[in-house]
Amino acid sequence: MLNLLKELCLLDGVSGNEDAVRDYIAERAKPYATTMRVDAIGNLIVFKKGAVSAPNALMLAAHTDEVGVMVTHITEQGYLKFDFVGGIDRRVVIGKPVTVGEKKIPGVIGLKAIHMTTKAEREKSPKVDELYIDIGAKDKAEAEKVVSVGDYGAFVSDAVEFGAGMLKAKAIDDRLGCAVMLKLLEEELPMDVTFAFTAQEEVGTRGAFGAAFSVRPEVALVLETTTAADIPSVDKAKQVCFAGKGPVILQIDSSTIYDRALFEELRSVAETNAIPWQTKELIAGGNDAKAIQRTREGVRVCAVSAAARYLHAPSTVVSVADCENILRLARHFIHSRAKAVEGGN
Repeated sequence: MLNLLKELCLLDGVSGNEDAVRDYIAERAKPYATTMRVDAIGNLIVFKKGAVSAPNALMLAAHTDEVGVMVTHITEQGYLKFDFVGGIDRRVVIGKPVTVGEKKIPGVIGLKAIHMTTKAEREKSPKVDELYIDIGAKDKAEAEKVVSVGDYGAFVSDAVEFGAGMLKAKAIDDRLGCAVMLKLLEEELPMDVTFAFTAQEEVGTRGAFGAAFSVRPEVALVLETTTAADIPSVDKAKQVCFAGKGPVILQIDSSTIYDRALFEELRSVAETNAIPWQTKELIAGGNDAKAIQRTREGVRVCAVSAAARYLHAPSTVVSVADCENILRLARHFIHSRAKAVEGGN
């Protein structure tokens, strides 16, 4: 799965512009899908028949989009003013490379040099309107030949294994979930499963609502990443989950209270199959589950995430072993759900 994840992370798919990611996934999924469709918001919905017929019993979901930027103005000097698409910490983007527009014009996010700042400026985070993208244009006319207002910009980051079994790349949030679902699609499944590769999660879980509304699942498993705070600048009591200690099975976050019986089922499945697991010791964050849970008359939801360092940054870090164990846990959960469906639960 690792090579697949790397390939997915290298694709650009800022929220609302997920086409390249969706097309790649559709091409990979096509040989294994029973049916496949793209809805109005850009979700890719893939259904695969399994040994037990239960068309609406289970949906797996992972989002295809990533955080990025959008060009809002081109200055007379040829610099690009922009705003963020999704929640990004302004402190981590200065000096980072990006590509802009369909032509993937290279640029770098700039701010005036430290030598030109006042003490007060150095003690606070820069505002978005102080930042710009430098594409090397000599003036506005030259910049407008290759870039337009409204163009998306994506971070540039190689997918690299390093250290003690770690992986760094952009867009691991949530190409990891997409990779897991693609690998599951390749397998013979014990029951019918719908795989929802959702759009626009980073700007308010917009795609997931429509996906769940049309699929009408009884149970949904969201595959995601979540904040790992196992870093030196965080107090030990606030290090809520750890990269390398196994999949994170969520009980609650700021948007969702997860179905208790499904949480216990995931925990039991993990322990029965010797899969290390952890839970998140902080009520924070959110994912597509919040939209799925509230669709129509309501949906039972659960979530499994990889503990990821530096979420929503140009490079995110996860444990390769955690990624593989999420695939194992999701696979065994489908088998558990198949038994439950056969038993009428």
